[in-house]
Amino acid sequence: MKDAISVLRECHIQPTPQRIAVVDYVLNTRAHPSADEVLEHARKKCPTVSRATVYNTLNLMVKKGLLKTQLLKEGTVFFDPNMGKHHHFIDNETGDIYDIPWDHLQITEKERLKGFEISEYQVIMRGRRKKK
Repeated sequence: MKDAISVLRECHIQPTPQRIAVVDYVLNTRAHPSADEVLEHARKKCPTVSRATVYNTLNLMVKKGLLKTQLLKEGTVFFDPNMGKHHHFIDNETGDIYDIPWDHLQITEKERLKGFEISEYQVIMRGRRKKK
């Protein structure tokens, strides 16, 4: 678990109870929360946190390289604390988003895409997660 206060201080961001609640949730979840989901969880620890504080803190964390934004579903930006290379699987039934390790998929024939210089790519798969 990452300590929210330490993370904020390392990034030269003033720790406030509201920011701590946001950072604590988003950096210690395996989920890919939207800003509204972060707000819901942060308010459990700090009822005074505002929507503006959540958005401002999340955007600052993206700017500082602590989060990535992902547009995985139409119209919703998700915040991803996993900064390593990975792909995503979205369960069509539940809406849950799962990280897929980078080396579990192999993309071949990229060189055949003439006229494109690829700097980054990500596979987004959709389907249904099998029940165990």
